[in-house]
Formats: sequence, structure tokens, C-alpha cells
Amino acid sequence: MAVDLGDLNAFLAVAREGGFRSGARVSGRGASSLSEAIRRLEAGIGVRLLNRTTRSVAPTEAGARLLERLGPALDEVDAALDVVNSFRDRPAGTLRLNVPVAAARLVLPAIVPGFLSAYPDITLDIVAEDGFVDVLTAGCDAGIRYDERLEQDMIAVPIGPRVQRFATAASAAYLDRRGRPSHPRELLDHACLRGRFSSGAMTVWEFERDGEIIRVDPSGPLIVRVGAATDLAVQAAVDGTGIIQLFEGWLRPYLDDGRLEPVLRPWWQEFPGPFLYYPGRRHLPAPLRALVDFIGDKGSRR
Repeated sequence: MAVDLGDLNAFLAVAREGGFRSGARVSGRGASSLSEAIRRLEAGIGVRLLNRTTRSVAPTEAGARLLERLGPALDEVDAALDVVNSFRDRPAGTLRLNVPVAAARLVLPAIVPGFLSAYPDITLDIVAEDGFVDVLTAGCDAGIRYDERLEQDMIAVPIGPRVQRFATAASAAYLDRRGRPSHPRELLDHACLRGRFSSGAMTVWEFERDGEIIRVDPSGPLIVRVGAATDLAVQAAVDGTGIIQLFEGWLRPYLDDGRLEPVLRPWWQEFPGPFLYYPGRRHLPAPLRALVDFIGDKGSRR
């Protein structure tokens, strides 16, 4: 029974993601191409693998059994093929990373151009989102996360600045009109521009000074989706709508040119920088190994 490896990968993508559109997103193939591949696979083996409705796609009992055995087997095939890659003069292939929007904006610009210049045969595929996903299920080789959000059984490598801060700021016009708070609790009397994660949870505003940590839950006229609409909140702050709290690096250009004024600077909280994380496999794909080595060399030169 001859079965095409590409058809098996198509089944794996759709079964793991629970749909053709989401499977297409993680596999880089069109939904119609995936549908045709699975039709061909089912016809070839004579067994229905997926139950399809207008609302969902789910494995049949046979499909579930195949999925259980297929994932590890295809991972081993990929690892075996990538061993050959290590014999090339320069690593080649696609490296897919799942990263927060903040990391795509604040961490990767200092790394990506140099990395792609050093490894011109590697293609970086960056998926920037702020939902907490399993990188393997999402079809990614590795991810970037902050330490409190790292998944278990993952190897973590420091990437980017090792210390970052949350900054709070507003326009001078807003502060002239509403006053300049001297303590975090005074923010409860101000218009604050908030963020909401894809999970529905609101961002918590946290401050620290001399070992004292204060968390406040202010209200305000604008709530935005973290990452996707953060620039809208920044522009609203610049236009005098209210006070914003965000990564200092994100707000730095506005603070430097005076469009925003620091608020509660002595209370700005520091936190550890992010990590590149990936499964602890015996054999890393050559593009991922190249990135790990590159950021290690870059860090040692600081």
C-alpha cells in the first residue's frame, strides 16, 4: 500500500488543528489542497479518517489511532532527513517561530537581519500572536516567551535584553488637565488605556518600589486586544486620551521625542527578558540549531 508522505502530513495538520482552515494556516498549504490530499489518502487506504460537518472536523476512531502513531513517526522522519542538512556547508530550510507581538517588535529586529545574513539559505517564518499556544501543535519549531509562561519539558535559551521594564506614560496635555499621579493608587482616579489578552483576561498594572509591590486595576475609556491593537492605545495616549502602561522599549521613541511624558517612573517594575524555547529533542533541526548558536554567540559578545 503506497501512501504519499505529503498526504500523511496533510492529515496530521488537519486532525491536530480540528479544521481545514486552521490546518492550512499551520502547514502553509491551501485548505483545498489539504482536502484533496486527505481524500486521496482515505481512498488509498480504504478507511475514512475524518468526520466532516459544516462546523467541525474530527478524527474517526481509525483516524484517532493513526494520529496517535503518526505524529511521533513523522517527527522521526523529519529528524532523520535533517541529519543530512548538517552535512551542508550552510544550514538550509524553514524555521518557524511562534512569538509574542512585543518580542517581534522589540527583540527580533536586533537579531533577524544578522541571522539571515549569516545563513542565507534559511527562511524564517514568524507567527506573532499573544495567545499561549503549544508550539508543536501550532506547527512551529520553537517559540519566544517570558519565563513565567514557559511550558514544561522545554529547553530555554536567553534571547534579547535580559532586563526589561514596564513604563507608564501619558501626554503632557492630559497630565496638565488631569494632574500628575505620585502614587500608583492615584491611577484609580485617572483615565487609563487597558489591554485584554485573547483569553479575555485583562492586563494587570503592577508597580514596585523599595520591595513594595502594588497592583491596581484602573478603568478608562479604551480597551484593546494585546498585541493586535496596542498601537491604537499608544496613539490614544499621544492624543491625550489617557495613561498607558506598556513595555518601556515600545514607548521609548515617544518618551524620547516628548510626545509622551513618564508617569510614576520610580515605580516602574523590572522583569527578566524573554527566552527562546524548544522541545528537548536529541536532534535539533539544522535551522534551529543555527539560531541557538547565533544568539549564544551574540550574547557572549555583549
